[in-house]
Amino acid sequence: MHEYRVEPVGDDHHEFFYTIHSRTLNTLNKSYLLPVDHDEVKRSDIHHRLVQFVFKGKNYVGPVKEALQFGQQRRGSYPLLDLGTGSGTWAIDIADEFPRAEVIGVDLAPIQPSHVPPNCTFEVCDLDQLYIPYPDAHFDLIHARSLHIGIHDYPRFLREVARLLRPGGLVLLVEPTLSPCQPPPTQAPMAGWTALWRTYRGCLSQQLIDVTVPEHLPDLLAATAAFENIIVRDGNIPVGFWPQDPHLLSAGQLQWMDYELLLPALRPLFLCNGLPPSIVDRLIQDAQHDLYHPAYPLSTLLHIAYASKCF
Repeated sequence: MHEYRVEPVGDDHHEFFYTIHSRTLNTLNKSYLLPVDHDEVKRSDIHHRLVQFVFKGKNYVGPVKEALQFGQQRRGSYPLLDLGTGSGTWAIDIADEFPRAEVIGVDLAPIQPSHVPPNCTFEVCDLDQLYIPYPDAHFDLIHARSLHIGIHDYPRFLREVARLLRPGGLVLLVEPTLSPCQPPPTQAPMAGWTALWRTYRGCLSQQLIDVTVPEHLPDLLAATAAFENIIVRDGNIPVGFWPQDPHLLSAGQLQWMDYELLLPALRPLFLCNGLPPSIVDRLIQDAQHDLYHPAYPLSTLLHIAYASKCF
């Protein structure tokens, strides 16, 4: 009998939140130190819009419709799972696009809206555990975005994803790099920006998080021996207002806004890892300076992989 469970979310949400260093965090997994407050909901929505640009206006890449059409042959509706749903925007959009789907969005905290499509529900669960409490071979599609910094054993997490998918089901993984905005060969790195991201990776590594996961998604999928047809669709994303192409400019603006909200959101993580407040404030201020006044056109990488579960 597993002790893990999905928490129902009622009208009183206070048990899922606590405040530290002037930001609101979740109570289910206190090693996950990014906030779950209004600014983080806003950042989640911005990130969703950014990924839509990368996906050319869609909410997904890969044979999603084919996977769902296969599911329709077996039942009247088909279940989809959104792991690390954040503000829930992806789950809501997918529920609107596929009204016969049963979409479940899961996150550490109930920060999603209460008024959603009738085929969309949200549940609270810590995904960084031995067992994700859903039935074997139940879902036709599992989506996981920007999740790995909350998972201590990502290979184990992927084995759970494989268990939850029915044969022929599809997994779609999206993870941003933790080494963004590398300089051109002729430029020196921006000191403030580089120092902040080095500190961020160091704090995660100190918490035994594998910071190389985004770059190794296809290898990690292959290592489970449960997936086939593994496809990589990485996206090179501008940061800021330098692109001339209107489409790239919109993506650059969204990524810039994402980073602007992320930088101060890292403060609780840095402080809880023992860095003095003066050092933390300087790290954030110097990185903000480099974001506002970059020495060269900035860009970053979004790592995307999808695969089908073997029959």
